Amino acid sequence: MGYAIIALVLLLALAPLWHFMPTKRQKHQARLRECAALAGMFVEFRDLPLGAERLARLSASERQVLYYGLRLPVSRKSPRERRAWYRDQQEWRSVSGRVSAPGITQNLPVSIQAVAVSEESCGIFWQEQGDEDLVREIAALLESWRDDLVSL
Repeated sequence: MGYAIIALVLLLALAPLWHFMPTKRQKHQARLRECAALAGMFVEFRDLPLGAERLARLSASERQVLYYGLRLPVSRKSPRERRAWYRDQQEWRSVSGRVSAPGITQNLPVSIQAVAVSEESCGIFWQEQGDEDLVREIAALLESWRDDLVSL
């Protein structure tokens, strides 16, 4: 009986520590973000680039997604225009007018919700629905896009 009481007291003392153990989802996110960092990308929470009227219709959890990006060197010619494209069904649409989507969009997995380019970076918006192989694939596509943007 004494051992049972000691075991119960130990369990009660250790129970709060289980709260700090990462969940499967958190471990998965950490692996993806570590893979992204090793591939040279940075990760940020950002609003989807949809325009103010469309964003207003979304809840905070729907519009705040993760941006996996690659830094771009400062352009020596004219500054790069900030552009973004989002997935609408099976089509890519430009946020600002009728600008055709970059070639990178043809090879992106369906889990990618949007792509964007600015003076500072180029990247993708998604909710981390994939694995490390997909992150490496995204990194390769972004590197190719970055090379195209820098050579312009």
